[in-house]
Amino acid sequence: MRNIKALSLLVLAAVFALGAALYAARWVAQRAGLAATKVVVAAVDVELGSKLNPQMLTTVDWPNGSLPPGAFTDIKDLQERVVKTSVLRGDAIVERKLAPAGTRGGLSAVIADGKRAMTVRVNDVVGVAGFALPGNYVDVMVNMQQDQGNRQDPISRTVLAHVLVLAVAQEAGRDDLKPKVVSAVTLELTPTDAEKLDLARSVGTLSLVLRNQLDGQTLSTAGVTRAQLLGLKEVVAQPPAPRHVPRPQPVVARDCIEVIRNASSAMQCF
Repeated sequence: MRNIKALSLLVLAAVFALGAALYAARWVAQRAGLAATKVVVAAVDVELGSKLNPQMLTTVDWPNGSLPPGAFTDIKDLQERVVKTSVLRGDAIVERKLAPAGTRGGLSAVIADGKRAMTVRVNDVVGVAGFALPGNYVDVMVNMQQDQGNRQDPISRTVLAHVLVLAVAQEAGRDDLKPKVVSAVTLELTPTDAEKLDLARSVGTLSLVLRNQLDGQTLSTAGVTRAQLLGLKEVVAQPPAPRHVPRPQPVVARDCIEVIRNASSAMQCF
């Protein structure tokens, strides 16, 4: 009786062992069947505008089913390419993160197609206390004197909206979120907006207005004058009164005769 029970336990253990072996073999086969491809990733954190070199890159096995679009398989293909956005260590290097081939490194590689970079002088107030950092969006406001007939009235108005900050001072990195009080801010503008900004800084005082990253709405405002701000009555300049010009008197026709006396003659009119 005891021998039969021991034999049954032995058979049961053998069955469990065989099942475990089959499951392990199937799992290993499935893992081996997952095809992978070598993909180039960043070996270190890479700042935007940096030119890539082999020391910054490495390759890792990446499952074929989840290959990122535009990925590279050979480090040599990325020689001298420039990244237009920050890349963290371990992130795949893909084409959409790179500037066009032949682009030199620096801030110019970050500027979008059709845009321009323009720097304006700021202080701790104009620069939103240092919170306007690369990657943020701001509105540009100008305070100037507006002609009102024979006098001038101060006016503040937003001249540019939803403008990307490319750099503060000489720093273009977007990973540091600590406020920085600087003396210059570089903005990304269209050619038309660059002309507006150049004129605005020559006719008045500029201020930057920090806006929410997700707020892309632009509003057109007429600005605010000192009278509107203080609730004063607008003084409308009256045009000067026209000067009185005397009208010429009409010539009245009269009857005239010639009077001859002795050897002289004279005209007399009635």
